[in-house]
Amino acid sequence: MPTEGGTEYLYLTTRGRKTGLPREIEIWFTTRHGRYYVIAEYPTSHWVQNLRADPRAQLRLGSRKILAQARVLSAKAEPDLYREIQDLSREKYGWGEGLPVELVAKEQG
Repeated sequence: MPTEGGTEYLYLTTRGRKTGLPREIEIWFTTRHGRYYVIAEYPTSHWVQNLRADPRAQLRLGSRKILAQARVLSAKAEPDLYREIQDLSREKYGWGEGLPVELVAKEQG
């Protein structure tokens, strides 16, 4: 499982769905079974729309950069995982409402 090293935020870079330019945001995160999870306050957030158009992302934790594949979770298809990620965020930050997004690190060789 990736260590958080006391880091409160990760920096998520997506590719702009209209411009193709990199877009970076600072966001709270949790980890579970070696995967990173972030929660969008709104499903219409630009970064979520960018990931729906192109699920490739880059995460930055401190000086570490990680290429990742994103997947928006579905409350209907995966209700247990959806709630678990929201609960992990509530435990860590006191807030977990919103749309969970899973970020899976790609193998780098």
